[in-house]
Amino acid sequence: MIPTPDDTPATVKALGRLTVPELRHRYAEVFGEPTRSNHKQHLVKRIVWRMQALREGGLSERARRRALELADDAEIRLSAPRATARGPGTTVAAAFNLGRPASFPKPGAVLRREYKGQAVVVRVLPRGFEYEGEVYRSLTAIARKITGAHWNGVSFFGLPSARGRKGSEADE
Repeated sequence: MIPTPDDTPATVKALGRLTVPELRHRYAEVFGEPTRSNHKQHLVKRIVWRMQALREGGLSERARRRALELADDAEIRLSAPRATARGPGTTVAAAFNLGRPASFPKPGAVLRREYKGQAVVVRVLPRGFEYEGEVYRSLTAIARKITGAHWNGVSFFGLPSARGRKGSEADE
């Protein structure tokens, strides 16, 4: 015997004593359609939710319209992700690629250049560059700091570009 719909804790307790086939039958009574679920706790929660919605009126028309708007705007996956040959739960480790050419200096390398009589020393980091104790995201940012003008950082330091040519050697 399931208690009155107004007593939610007692309803949950009573539904919890039912078997899965009995819950599936009760679900069909409450929702008016069968369920594919065999998960006992899920069925109990859905039945109790539906009973409350029927008793209290469910969502307002405004809330239903808003939910439909949100669903229309959502980017939904229409197909399941492709299975990998490695199987589920497999972690794949790969080297981090900064998009730098293979000839670009590796982390730990030191770049030196003379500019207006001053020695410029930059250390290559795994994710950036260090100049005078500060970390910069690009060589271009360092070149701008040094010269006060926009320079291509690769050209400023005379490194090979992605096209394979050596950068400009023009010193001011």
